Amino acid sequence: MFWALVVGIISMAVLGSIPLFGPLLAGFIAGLIVRGTGNGALAGFLSGSIGGILAMFILTSLGGVVGSVTGGLLGGVLGGMFGAILGGGIFIATLYFGLLGLIGGALGGLARPR
Repeated sequence: MFWALVVGIISMAVLGSIPLFGPLLAGFIAGLIVRGTGNGALAGFLSGSIGGILAMFILTSLGGVVGSVTGGLLGGVLGGMFGAILGGGIFIATLYFGLLGLIGGALGGLARPR
C-alpha cells in the first residue's frame, strides 16, 4: 500500500492537469499496484486526498509569505485573503481528485487479478 500511495501521489501530481482522465488514470495506476477493488479504491482515494492536502499546506503557506513580505496591516489582510481563496479552492480540488482517484483505483484493483 505504501508504494501505491507514493506512485499514486506522484502520478496525481503529473497527470492531475489533464481534466477528468488524469486523476482517473493516476488512481488506476495506484489500484494496479495493490490488488483488489477495495484496496485499489483506498489507494486511489488516499493518493488524491494526500496530494490535495499537501497542495493546501503549500499554498496557504504561500499566502503567509505574501503577507509577511508586504508587511503591516495591508500585508496581513492580503495574505489572509490569498490563503483563504487558495485554501477553499484546494479543498474542492481535494474532493475532486479524491473521488476520481477512488473510482480509478477501484477499476485498477479490479483489472489486476489476485
